[in-house]
Amino acid sequence: MRQFELIRPYFVERRYYIAAGLFSLLVVDILQLFIPRIVKWAVDGIASLTITGTTLLCYGTYILLAAFFIGIFRFCWRYFIMGTARRVEEGIRERLFNHILSMPAPFFDTTSAGDIMAHATNDITNIRMALGMGLVGMTDTIVLGLASVFFMGYINLELTVLALVPMPFIALFTKILSKRLFSAYMDVQESFSRLMESSRERFAGIRIIKAFNREDAETLCVTRESEAYVAANMNLVKMRGLIFPMVTLLTSISLAVVIGLGGRKVILDTISPGDFVAFISYLGLLTWPVMAVGWVTNMIQRGKASIDRIDAILNVPRQIESPGGALKPASIAGDIEIRNLVFTHGRQEIAPRILDGVSVGVGPGQILGIAGPPGSGKTTLVSLIPRIYDPDSGAISIDGMDIRTLDLDLLRRSISFMPQEPFLFSGTILENLRFGDPAAGTDRINTVLEMAGLTQTIASFSKGVDTLIGEKGVMLSGGQKQRIALARALLKQSPILILDDPVSQVDIKTASGIIDTIESLARTMTLIIVSHRFQAFRRADTIIVLDQGKIVESGTHEQLVEQGGYYARAQAMQSTNGPGEGGGWG
Repeated sequence: MRQFELIRPYFVERRYYIAAGLFSLLVVDILQLFIPRIVKWAVDGIASLTITGTTLLCYGTYILLAAFFIGIFRFCWRYFIMGTARRVEEGIRERLFNHILSMPAPFFDTTSAGDIMAHATNDITNIRMALGMGLVGMTDTIVLGLASVFFMGYINLELTVLALVPMPFIALFTKILSKRLFSAYMDVQESFSRLMESSRERFAGIRIIKAFNREDAETLCVTRESEAYVAANMNLVKMRGLIFPMVTLLTSISLAVVIGLGGRKVILDTISPGDFVAFISYLGLLTWPVMAVGWVTNMIQRGKASIDRIDAILNVPRQIESPGGALKPASIAGDIEIRNLVFTHGRQEIAPRILDGVSVGVGPGQILGIAGPPGSGKTTLVSLIPRIYDPDSGAISIDGMDIRTLDLDLLRRSISFMPQEPFLFSGTILENLRFGDPAAGTDRINTVLEMAGLTQTIASFSKGVDTLIGEKGVMLSGGQKQRIALARALLKQSPILILDDPVSQVDIKTASGIIDTIESLARTMTLIIVSHRFQAFRRADTIIVLDQGKIVESGTHEQLVEQGGYYARAQAMQSTNGPGEGGGWG
C-alpha cells in the first residue's frame, strides 16, 4: 500500500512498542471473553440450585481479578499503541516542517500559509487517529469479533447463524460508503485550508482592514469560507451519520432474534439459562467490533486522505539543493562574477524576463552598487546570489566556483543578507539580533547596534534589548525594524554582505551615519548594496543601473553622473529636493 510508505520508518523504529501494545490488547480481549463464561457457570448453578456461597464468591473474585488485569493491560495498550501514534505524529510533523524549510522560494509563491498549516495540524492529527484508535478498532474487529462468534457458535450454532444474518449488510454498507467518505474528507481538508488561509491573511492585515473600514466586508469573506467549510463537513456528517444508526439497527435486529428464539430454546431446555445469558453477553461483545467496522473505515479513510495530502507535499522536489559531491572550500574570499543571467517567474515562454542578460563582477573587499527604477530586477538579482532562486540561464560564480556546485549550507553561511522588507520574529530585540549569530556576546551586539544607529533607540526602551517587539515587530517603527534587520545582518560576520535598500526608512542624518558605517566595512568584506539613495554609492567600485532587467548604465558614481542618464537625473533630483518621490532620499 503506497500510503504505508510514509509511516513505515516510524513503525519499524517502534516495532517492539507496537508488539507490546498488541499483546496487551489481545490479553484484554481474552479476559473480556472469559467473563461471560464465568457468568454462565454462576447462572447455571443458581438456576439448578446447586451452587454454594463459596463458589459464588469465587466466581465474583474471578470477575474482579479479570477486571483488575483488564485495567492494567488496557493502560498498557493505550500507552504503547497511542504513544506510538503520537511518536509517528511527531516524526511526520518534523519531517514535513524540515521539508518545507528546504523548499525553494517558488514553492511559497504558489502555496498558501493556510494550506501548509492545515497539513501540519488537521492532516497529521487524522493520521495519528488512524494509526492509534484505527489499529485498536481493527484488532478488536478481528480478534474480539471472531472469538465472540466462535463462542456463540459453541453455545448454539443455529442461533449464531440467525444472529449473524444482519452482519454482512454492515460490511456491504460500509464498503459502498468508503469511496464517498474518502472524497468527502478530501473536500473537508481543502476547505479547512482555505478557511485557515483566509483567517490568517486577515489577522495579518488587521491594521489595513481597520484603516480602510473594511471590517464588515472582510468578515463576509471569512464567513463565506466558513460556510463552505461547514457545508463540506455537513456533507461528511450525512455519510458518517448513516453508518452508526445502520449498525445499531442491524445489531438490534440480531438482539431481537436472539431474545425471541434463544428464550424459546431455554424454555424448551435446548440450551441452559447460563448459555443464554452468556450468548447475549457475547453478542454484546460482538456489537463493538461490528460497529468498529464503520468507525474504523471512517477513520482509515480520513487518515488515507491526509496521508495523500502530506505525501503530495513531501514529493515536491527540492528544486534548489546541493549536488552530490558539492564543493566545500575551506574559506570564501568573496570574488563574485555574474555572467549573462536570465530569470523569469513561471514558464519562460509566457512570463516576462525579470533579468535579461545581466553580467557584472565584484572583487573581494569591493563595493557593488545596484540602482534602477522600481521593478527593474534589483531585488531579484541579489536574491539569486544566495540561491533563494536559481536563474533560468547564465551563471554566478564565487571565487571561480559556480554557486550551483557549492555546498548550499556553506554558500549561505558565507553571505549576510538583509532583505528589502525586514522581517522580525515576535520575540525580543535580542532574540532577533542573535538570529544572525546565536553565540554573539554582549560586546559584539553593542557594536552592531551602534553600527546600525540603534544605541540611543535601544537605550530609550525600559527593557533595552529584552524589549518584546510583537508579531513582525509591530511595536516598532519602520525605521527601527529596518535598523534591527541591518544589525542582524552585520552580526553574522560573513565574507559577503548583501544589503537591499538598507536606509530607505530612516531619516537623512541616520542614513548618513549608517552609510559611513557600511563603507567602513568595504575592505573587510564584499559589499553589494541596492539603494534608491545614491549617497550609498559614493564609494562604490562599480555601480550598475538596471531597467527592465537589463544593465543600461555602468561605472563609478562620478562616471554615471557625467553620463547624464537615469542615474544622473535621479542624483540631481536627490541633491536638489532631498527626500522626494521615487526613492530620492526616501
